[in-house]
Amino acid sequence: MPAGAFAPGHTGPKLALRSSVRQSKVGPIMFETKVFKKETIEFSVAPDPSKEDILRGGRDKFPLVSKAFEGIKKVGVIGWGSQAPAQAQNLADTFKEINLEIPVAIGLREGSASWAAAKQVGFDEAKGTLGIQDEVIKTSDMVILLISDAAQANDYKTKIEPLLKKGATLGLSHGFLLGHLESVGQTFREDLDVVLVAPKGMGPSVRRLYEQGKKVGGSGINASFAVQQDKSGRATDVALGWAIAIGSPFIFETTLTSEYCSDIYGERGILLGAVHGIVEVLYRRFTAQGMTPEQAFIESCESITGRIAKTISTKGILKVYQDLTGDDKLKFEEAYSASYQPAKDVLAEIYDEVKCGNEIRSVIMHGDRFEKFPIGKIDQTNTWKVGEKVRATRDESKIPLNPTTAGMYIATMMAQIDVLRENGHGYTEIVNESVIEAVDSLCPYMHAKGVAFMVDNCSRTARLGSRKWAPRFDYLLEQQACVDLDAKKPVDQARIAKFIANPVHTAVDECCKLRPDCDISTTGESSAQDDLSFTFKA
Repeated sequence: MPAGAFAPGHTGPKLALRSSVRQSKVGPIMFETKVFKKETIEFSVAPDPSKEDILRGGRDKFPLVSKAFEGIKKVGVIGWGSQAPAQAQNLADTFKEINLEIPVAIGLREGSASWAAAKQVGFDEAKGTLGIQDEVIKTSDMVILLISDAAQANDYKTKIEPLLKKGATLGLSHGFLLGHLESVGQTFREDLDVVLVAPKGMGPSVRRLYEQGKKVGGSGINASFAVQQDKSGRATDVALGWAIAIGSPFIFETTLTSEYCSDIYGERGILLGAVHGIVEVLYRRFTAQGMTPEQAFIESCESITGRIAKTISTKGILKVYQDLTGDDKLKFEEAYSASYQPAKDVLAEIYDEVKCGNEIRSVIMHGDRFEKFPIGKIDQTNTWKVGEKVRATRDESKIPLNPTTAGMYIATMMAQIDVLRENGHGYTEIVNESVIEAVDSLCPYMHAKGVAFMVDNCSRTARLGSRKWAPRFDYLLEQQACVDLDAKKPVDQARIAKFIANPVHTAVDECCKLRPDCDISTTGESSAQDDLSFTFKA
């Protein structure tokens, strides 16, 4: 059966998902652990109360990783994409720090172009920490599968699962594989533990913040975790130990289904696709209004990745609006009022496309075409060339907070949040996928190196999704939001009131309290391999 096709009589995950997530309220999300000390936090109050268990990470928890990993004698990390270099290095460093003698081995295809990159950061055949993919899978007690989503879908049942040890732990950092298996009427082998740890940021940020954490306590990228199968009875603690070991400061529970729905959706939305589209439409709008190209870029892209993102990161979404006065507050309200519905239109479509399996199939089909149609760079157009000049002469103190830009960006972020909540996602997942990952992980890289660079340094699934959906945001925001702005359509005060009263602000405030003190370092010496030479390999 071709990858991505439905099994006869099987309609995929759509109907089941509709029955399980089409609800506006979610009950408490709680988990049990025998190794770590969890906390219960009230992330929102009436009219949409929500309590969730979390685990705080930190280097002081590293010694507990030994107990969580009892019985595991070797960890194999398969692949060398966005996440694998970071997670493998972080695991190896943590194990070394606590004198845990569990080798972390990289498994790659024979002849892989990534072999030299893995050796460059210390993995080596002679040490038994670098080898052919098949051998690493066969000899590992825990296999963390970090090859591309399309490759997982095509190869898991035929080339990977048959090689896994009986009773092994399969680790995933994306629920994509489950979505694919369900769409073709398959599941994971029954004897396996299947767990997920999904860092809420691209791989290089996972590595850089771990490195910073050696000097600044609490540094790291938040992660969700999930247990799909628990044959051993220890899967939860293994997952939590994995998340602690890669440096996550704040860990929350999800499911594989909820993770792939929110993750694939989010990167097509405010994380990558939407912000790309917003910058394009506002850059054109501002230049048409008479700004120089440089000023238009500053008022659009720089405003988002600079002052707007930094304010949201430390003080919350609502603070951006509350700090505005007079005409600026009115301009925000006009842009928010005009942009929310067009943005939500696209976001609702994206969620449904992800949920029914269409986006998963699209990624798999592109994988089949990849040799003929590889992904090209997107930083060669006028917008991004101007951006290079602006960044080269940037004065941080002079970056404005443009109220129109803020209104359009925050309207899109809030629309993304509302779609997730309407589909039954918990607030920790919503805030991490739609707010924290945007402003604490991705926007800093966008600010340092450009939105186009950021798009092309993520996973292939994310890069494809951004290219596909950014034009949809661009089109609808220009055709609807900008038309309403030009027509001076009155502000929808009911929409503004709902924004101000949205329960997510309480959840964002709680998550801000859990935020590490330091910002991510996006430049300087690092083994993060956050350079496009690793993405666009010769």
